[in-house]
Amino acid sequence: MEKYSDLSGNSGVSEFEIGDDYIKVKFKKTPKKIYLYTYNSSGKDNIEEMKKLAKEKGRGLNTYINKNIKNSYEKIIDEE
Repeated sequence: MEKYSDLSGNSGVSEFEIGDDYIKVKFKKTPKKIYLYTYNSSGKDNIEEMKKLAKEKGRGLNTYINKNIKNSYEKIIDEE
């Protein structure tokens, strides 16, 4: 996973991973869990916007998730 830039300095997101039709997000409050958001679970437009916020902007991803996605993840992956 790639470290999230967090240019605002107060994001709840710590890391992310981008795939063709998904984005995986790790949050600071749940460091042992990875949230998988896919085209199927969250919609293509939402996933593409999340990718842009994560990779190009480095800010706004946590806010976008809270306002638009909420619990529309496909699954939570537990890290050991």
